[in-house]
Amino acid sequence: MNKKYVDSVSLAVFRISFGILMLLSMIRFWYNGWIKTLYIDPEFHFSYYGFGWIKVLGDYTYIIFIICSLASILVAVGYKYRYSIIVFFLSFTYIELMDKTTYLNHYYFISSISFLMCFLPLNANYSLDSIFTKKYYKVPRWTIDSIKLLICIVYFYAGIAKINSDWLLNAMPLSIWLPSKYDLPIIGENLMQKQWVHYFMSWAGMFYDLMIPFLLLIKRTRIVAFLLVVFFHLFTAVLFPIGMFPYIMIVGSLIFFDDNTQHKILNIYRKIYRYFIKIFDISITHLKKRTQIKSPLINKYNLIIIGFFFLLQLIIPFRYFFYPGELFWNEQGYRFSWRVMLIEKRGYSNFKVVDSISKKYFYVQNDDFLTSYQEKQMSFQPDFILEYAHFLGDHFTSQGHKNVQIFVDSHVALNGRSSQRFIDPAVDLYNEKESFKHKNWIIPFNDEIKGF
Repeated sequence: MNKKYVDSVSLAVFRISFGILMLLSMIRFWYNGWIKTLYIDPEFHFSYYGFGWIKVLGDYTYIIFIICSLASILVAVGYKYRYSIIVFFLSFTYIELMDKTTYLNHYYFISSISFLMCFLPLNANYSLDSIFTKKYYKVPRWTIDSIKLLICIVYFYAGIAKINSDWLLNAMPLSIWLPSKYDLPIIGENLMQKQWVHYFMSWAGMFYDLMIPFLLLIKRTRIVAFLLVVFFHLFTAVLFPIGMFPYIMIVGSLIFFDDNTQHKILNIYRKIYRYFIKIFDISITHLKKRTQIKSPLINKYNLIIIGFFFLLQLIIPFRYFFYPGELFWNEQGYRFSWRVMLIEKRGYSNFKVVDSISKKYFYVQNDDFLTSYQEKQMSFQPDFILEYAHFLGDHFTSQGHKNVQIFVDSHVALNGRSSQRFIDPAVDLYNEKESFKHKNWIIPFNDEIKGF
């Protein structure tokens, strides 16, 4: 066999782990009632630029979550895998795009990795597909390496983003967040209040993100690196409400281990998940009896798409270079760039509706239209403020108001600094259009944050 073709057990373990975690994530969303509170109850939803056509479907939104849950199960067992992963990617990404308020880096990661999985042969073996087709495939080594590469990009770019003066020289925003963890047993009062702990964790977090990809790639340091991954992510899970992300990264890091370790993990799954025993037994029997075949599941079009995907992953985080001003302040180019937990912002935005002819005006009660979480997110993000201004303009125009203009009195505090004016109060936001251009109605930051 060509050495470029290897056992697909790593892909199988990743597929099974991913499917199970995604199912748990959907169950968690349902159990906590977030489908209703985050999507169905709000009167207004913030949309991503270019995706305003994606809407919450009322009570039918539950169906999207059901579809996503079923797809995650089918991905885990490897049944009709190509269709299952596409359905999962589309349904999960639809959920993510329904309301920009819920944006999290790990949602973006799930959409990204599931898109990549659409073009990889994760069902080559240890799957229902391999049982029914009675074939066992070896896979190109790069199909495994591509998953490793995406994980490395996430970590390394997150580390680069932490090389800034606020994070390293001022221990911000950890100096704001950690003291609030006083109720944690033992460490809450004794450690979380110490300034040196805030600086230590800031610098340690930066070095961890930068170094962990290389430590995982090197066989000699891999076990130590994995222990660091487990400790780091479990510790952050205790400190911060970041959902399934810690467990996704812990399980994802298993892809770096060799085939012997992967088979041991597979055997653990056999013991824990009894329903999968027959699947695995049959698959292993196939492995022993059949001639190994090079996977035909990859074609040149897949390679082109994957290559373009990684090119975008490398470029998109640096798009902020095209915008003037401080990134942490105006957030133009901030999302989709693996900038994890770098800023603490508090905002206040008071909207004024004006008749441009009579100059009569009145102020808006934001809680008449937004949930408390939506209002919080809107108050310091300029694209949110602009979209909400247009919503208000359309709403009051439809109610019979004439010559509507929308102005906002907006102030924001960034990483412990004093609050300062955020949006030019003389600009009619109802007359401004969303685009990829610089938003010149954002008042420049009166301080400097050095770094990437």
